[in-house]
Amino acid sequence: MATILLEAVTTGILTGSVYALMASGLTLIYGVMGIINIAQGILVVLGAYLSYLLEQQLHIDLFLSLFITMPLLFLLGIGIEWVVLRRLNRTGNSLSILVMFAVALIIEGVLSYVFTTNYVQLHAWYIDASFQVGHFYIAYIYVFACALSLLLLAGLYVLVYRTKFGYGLRASMQNRTAAQLIGIDVEKISTITFGIGIALAAAGGVAFGATNAFNPASSYDLISRLLVIIVMGGMGSLLGAFLASILMLVIGDVTAVAWSPIWSSTIFFLILVVLLVVRPQGLFGQSEVRKQ
Repeated sequence: MATILLEAVTTGILTGSVYALMASGLTLIYGVMGIINIAQGILVVLGAYLSYLLEQQLHIDLFLSLFITMPLLFLLGIGIEWVVLRRLNRTGNSLSILVMFAVALIIEGVLSYVFTTNYVQLHAWYIDASFQVGHFYIAYIYVFACALSLLLLAGLYVLVYRTKFGYGLRASMQNRTAAQLIGIDVEKISTITFGIGIALAAAGGVAFGATNAFNPASSYDLISRLLVIIVMGGMGSLLGAFLASILMLVIGDVTAVAWSPIWSSTIFFLILVVLLVVRPQGLFGQSEVRKQ
């Protein structure tokens, strides 16, 4: 039993890092723009399908395909922000959730038409191969996906906390009006931030598609998990999103092997409810209202 629990914890940590990568884009967008990007789930699935297409048609390795898919989704994010969200912000962003839900439905419809609703999964040698750790085996893909997540999250940390752009971004997260008054181009930062958040979805799509069979409708379960992560970690907190992702997946995997797979998601949501009753702002969220 101890070996099974250790395997569950290890798998939970590795998988949790992937969810942290996907959730980081979502929480980054909310922190700067105050927008809950309800389309993040389908954009992750879109990233998975793009890597699937490049692997099937051009035989490009899944991780190498990120050099194509991440810039493409970055440009898509910039286009969505510039064409749709920027105009909404002029009259308030109360409609942003509805608009992004419409964007999600459009992307889902296109993916269903092009790829059908049949489940697919990404393939590579490191998806099927595994290595032994003690008395259990771990697939190489989990280690590679974890390494990718940590690398990109480290890069995101450097961008946010060690660059001039990052200073402006954090100022915008704290108080958009004050940031504008000191000469920060908040609209430009918002556009780039949205693009980065969507580009991270492409990276998450590779890891998600390599470890799960998926179709266009997979986005619904995915976005529900990502929303829970950023709420639990604290809206707008990158550290909170990372820790909540690890906690969520470890709890789910341990519950699945120690109790029942049926309860793996339920127990986590129960913990979320208790946490929010005790600490409504989440693990690392600010108790004060976000200033515009």
